[in-house]
Amino acid sequence: MKKFKQMIAETGPIPGGGQQATFGRYAVGYTPAVIRKINAIIGSYVIEDQIDPYAALTRIRGSLSNLGLSFPAINEESMVENSGKMSLPLTAYGGRFGKDVDTPHDEFINDDGISHKVEGGLALHISYEMTETNQCRLRAHIE
Repeated sequence: MKKFKQMIAETGPIPGGGQQATFGRYAVGYTPAVIRKINAIIGSYVIEDQIDPYAALTRIRGSLSNLGLSFPAINEESMVENSGKMSLPLTAYGGRFGKDVDTPHDEFINDDGISHKVEGGLALHISYEMTETNQCRLRAHIE
C-alpha cells in the first residue's frame, strides 16, 4: 500500500498551489451567449398571450432561481394599465455582503452579486399589453 507522500510525489504538484477557493465564483458566467440562452428560456414562457401573466412571471422566477438569479416581487396592481413596461434588477445568489481583497477595513461590500462582473448589472425587462380578448401579451428579456 502506498503512502500519501508517495502518491503526491507520483502525481506531481497541483498548479496554482493547491485547490482553488470557490467562494465568490458563480457557476453562471454572464457572457452574451449565456444571456441569450437565458432569454430563450424566458421567451418560451411568454410566446403566447397569457390569461394570467403572473403565472408566467412565476415560471420565469422559478427558472431564474435555478440559475441563482432573483428579482423583486411584482404585486397585482403593477399591471392594471392597458400596456406598460417595467425593469426589475436581478440579484445573483442573494447578492454579496462582506469583505473583498480591496475593501477597506471600515467598509463592507453590499451589492447585487452581478455588477462587479457585468457593468451596470443585469435587469429583467418586462413589457405587457392587454389584447382585445382580455389576454395579456407579455414580453420579457434580460439585458
